[in-house]
Amino acid sequence: MRPERIEPETSPARDPEALRARAARLNARARHFDAREVLRTALDDPETGEIALVSSFGAESVVLLHLLALTDPRVPVLFIDTRLLFPETLSYQQEVAAHLGLRDVRVLRTDAARIAREDPEGALRTRDTDACCALRKTEPLERALSGFDGWITGRKRYQSPGRADLPFFEAEAAQGRIKVNPLAGWKLEDVRAHMAQHDLPRHPLVAQGYPSIGCWPCTSQVAEGEDVRAGRWRGEDKDECGIHFLNGRAVRQGATQ
Repeated sequence: MRPERIEPETSPARDPEALRARAARLNARARHFDAREVLRTALDDPETGEIALVSSFGAESVVLLHLLALTDPRVPVLFIDTRLLFPETLSYQQEVAAHLGLRDVRVLRTDAARIAREDPEGALRTRDTDACCALRKTEPLERALSGFDGWITGRKRYQSPGRADLPFFEAEAAQGRIKVNPLAGWKLEDVRAHMAQHDLPRHPLVAQGYPSIGCWPCTSQVAEGEDVRAGRWRGEDKDECGIHFLNGRAVRQGATQ
């Protein structure tokens, strides 16, 4: 049973310094933890509050989902269906959830009527990719996360220079939440080894040259030698969808964190 939640005297949303202090305490305790211990701390420590895992069910997502299934398959998993995902991703989401026995996968979507009103021809992405991401991804996730005190991500330090110092626990001061990165210290070879060791299902598009997978209009194949995220928003000055924030602003890869 989860320990009784300890409510801070001041809401973190109103007191960013209190939230940062909580993250610092959690990082101090988790300094030498492995990913499974960080995940267990996120789920059990009263200072994290109520928490959910957010997953794209993309190329590497199955590793963190597997660790969650081993730890507590009842934890809510939030999956954003932008209505522009590859059919393979939608099928893979169902396959992985069933394979791992995840009990509370919540599919998030922007209301179809709003999509019809604000992007009736599906062309918003061609004019303003940030606005498209906000409409279809950032806003539905923010609504879902409003019921939680924290969320778990699969981000890793090796993925970009801007993530090189990624801690296990971050304070999202503007949102009043703790963000947890259990795999922060993992390298690509660790991910591949874990998937092989546990014979985890692979996203079918990885074998077709898609090492990083988002919405189909904004994801292209990656050539040998290119960065793994080179196929995301190719040709755009953009390489993050906007769901990760620092001081209330979307953090691009390569930005200081």
